[in-house]
Amino acid sequence: MNLLICERCGERADHPQVEPEAVIRCAHCGHRWPFLRLPLFCLTGPSGTGKSTVQRLLATELADRFVVLEQDVLWVAGLRDDAAEHRPFRSTWLRMAAMIHQSRRPVVLCGTVVPPEFEPLPERALFERIDYLCLTCDPDVLAERLRRRPAWREWDEPRIAEMLDYAAWIEKNAATMDPPMSLLNTTGVPVDETARAVRVWLDDRAGRASG
Repeated sequence: MNLLICERCGERADHPQVEPEAVIRCAHCGHRWPFLRLPLFCLTGPSGTGKSTVQRLLATELADRFVVLEQDVLWVAGLRDDAAEHRPFRSTWLRMAAMIHQSRRPVVLCGTVVPPEFEPLPERALFERIDYLCLTCDPDVLAERLRRRPAWREWDEPRIAEMLDYAAWIEKNAATMDPPMSLLNTTGVPVDETARAVRVWLDDRAGRASG
């Protein structure tokens, strides 16, 4: 179900008009219809902190309760954008997640993103809230992990330095973002323990009431 297309007149709205009681109103014909407005859970963090590795475990372990998705599968021509916010890419993922939510299973979206890239978008209104868990690790460990990646990923030293700056910025600002991001350090932690900590965080957040 594409929530941006009116079920009565078939017109599309790039800015969904969402009313407080989880109802969408068509800007063209005024038709109103209810939808399922669930929270979205983002497992985020700089490249090299372990998101993809953990995601592989979560996809199996949480299959009965969540839909676990990897953002990078849509990082393709047509959605790539040189702008800092990568708006077409971000908007597409929010639309996809909202559509999946209509099947009554919340989405865990794995990939690098911070609140300023999701929260201002018009599609943000399709979610009860967005919760962010950010994986981190010590700078020297992060740099070594990136150096060991396959050549096709193109992690040269300038790009690694840029990622280290980004990681430091996240750690400095995570608590003051809107909403704040929770941090989970993966340095020296076995992947199964990290996955367990993520599951605990998800169970806690999924059980919280709106607001």
